[in-house]
Amino acid sequence: MVITLMMWLAGCTSTPSQDSRYTLSQDRAPSGEFDVSGLADAVPRYEPRRTAGNRSPYTVWGKQYTVMASADGYLEQGVASWYGEKFHGHKTSNGEVFNMYAMSAAHKSLPIPSYARVTNLDNGRAVIVRVNDRGPFHGDRLIDLSYAAAKKLDYHNRGTARVEVAAITVTPDGAVSIAGEGTVSTPSAGPAPAVTPALPPGNALFVQLGSFSNRDPAQRLADRAVALVGPQVRVRSVETDAGRFHRVQVGPFQDSDVASRTRQQLADRGFVDSILLTDTR
Repeated sequence: MVITLMMWLAGCTSTPSQDSRYTLSQDRAPSGEFDVSGLADAVPRYEPRRTAGNRSPYTVWGKQYTVMASADGYLEQGVASWYGEKFHGHKTSNGEVFNMYAMSAAHKSLPIPSYARVTNLDNGRAVIVRVNDRGPFHGDRLIDLSYAAAKKLDYHNRGTARVEVAAITVTPDGAVSIAGEGTVSTPSAGPAPAVTPALPPGNALFVQLGSFSNRDPAQRLADRAVALVGPQVRVRSVETDAGRFHRVQVGPFQDSDVASRTRQQLADRGFVDSILLTDTR
């Protein structure tokens, strides 16, 4: 039974594995500088509970865990870690492909999929992530975030941080609630600024395929994308605290669902490292 469950959890962040599909024995951050200055949070939406990833109870390293029937009201403080290159491109516990550049997370008991606001208690920074994986199973860690989410919270260099995790739940009719705050939007009231903020004037959503310190590889990637999606592709050069970057982007989009569908279509054509972000038109 444990062996079966370990195979089922093979995509999870901290479960030990001798599976040869992992080319790295130790996890690590991606090489180079990854720009997160415009990286958008996950956008909470209603998603029905799935069978994949929600087997309960399950056992790892001799310890049994139970998956919650609902994320509604879940509010906890604890230690967050992150996972990156070792698991990038491999399947998560629910069969999706882990992207260390996306706003996702692993949790031992929250239903899959679910959404949560994670706040770094040391600096006040917060992100919204989508939970699609199981873990972490080391020590007393509460949640594992993708490398990108950890960098937005500014603990990627330290490895761990003290955080608060507040579940965000969305009902089938569109009402949104944040644990500890109650209902923050209803179908008639529209989306809550704390969850799906309105875009600033002159800004829009983009699917970003890559960000490079040199323009040449950015242009080559853009040329590949143009052959698939046409003139919606641009290379935007920006100055950040980490230096000058050339962002390869598809857009603009005003609707997050359309942007997400486009991102999935591009992933199906080989652009697997894309992210959804807000940027200047």
